[in-house]
Amino acid sequence: MKKRVFTIITSLVLAMSLFQFTTYADIGPKPSVNITFENMSDEICYGTLLSIEDSTGPASAFNGDNKVILSELGEDVENIWKAFVEYKDTDNFYFLQWFWKCSDTKELHWTYYPPQTFKILLYYPKSNTFIVSDIYEQYAFDSYYKVEMDGIDIQSVTSSKPLIVAEKDYDYSAELFSLICRIILTILLEIIIALLFKFRERKLLLSIVYINIATQILLNAALNIINYKMGSMGFIVFYILLEIAVFIIETILYAIVFNKVSKEPISKGKSTLYALIANACSFSLGLKLAMIIPGIF
Repeated sequence: MKKRVFTIITSLVLAMSLFQFTTYADIGPKPSVNITFENMSDEICYGTLLSIEDSTGPASAFNGDNKVILSELGEDVENIWKAFVEYKDTDNFYFLQWFWKCSDTKELHWTYYPPQTFKILLYYPKSNTFIVSDIYEQYAFDSYYKVEMDGIDIQSVTSSKPLIVAEKDYDYSAELFSLICRIILTILLEIIIALLFKFRERKLLLSIVYINIATQILLNAALNIINYKMGSMGFIVFYILLEIAVFIIETILYAIVFNKVSKEPISKGKSTLYALIANACSFSLGLKLAMIIPGIF
């Protein structure tokens, strides 16, 4: 009876968590495009992303009466806006009326519905000069690019020929590190729970380690791909679904393997209960850590 109640409660918690995250998905993180300008001069410069489409999210091209100027710049930028509006792109990409002062931060972050296919456009009001990039696309949920500005002579620019060259700058090493951390922490946690279940035989513990290495590599590799493509909200939602799948797989494997390697018989009920509690604990810990430090978990 206790096992049945525990199973029902756990299932309800998982279902409620999934419902909560899917219901409020729209307030979660959105894709972003992040540009870092290395060796950019201190001359005042504004930047934007030109779009192959005439709108994305709330941003749209000027149609004669939908004038938008970013008020958070905290200065009179109407002339800057006008210069961007009057810019004629050779590939007919659109200025969507969102722009930022890049000379202070040496960065451009479009964090709310950025264009999928875009060009980077910089404007230097002192010399009334534009420099533009070739065509780029979002390649991840959070796409990072870096632009080397050294060697670009603003004063000598005479045409709209692409001068900005952007390189992908995604931190793949950090993703690999996060994957390894999640796998190690999960295995350590499940071994501790195994000891609490009095699973202390060496072969029994090794079988738990081997099974967890296999399932956790598959789980975390899938989660890394999801996080790369869909961001932290997709990570959390699929984390719930994939953890349920892992629980089912491990329950089946434990039921088969435990009695083959253990000197004492282990009931299917006990192995199932272990799988349920171990996965519920690792799920809860992982979910909390994902909310606190999503970049690692």
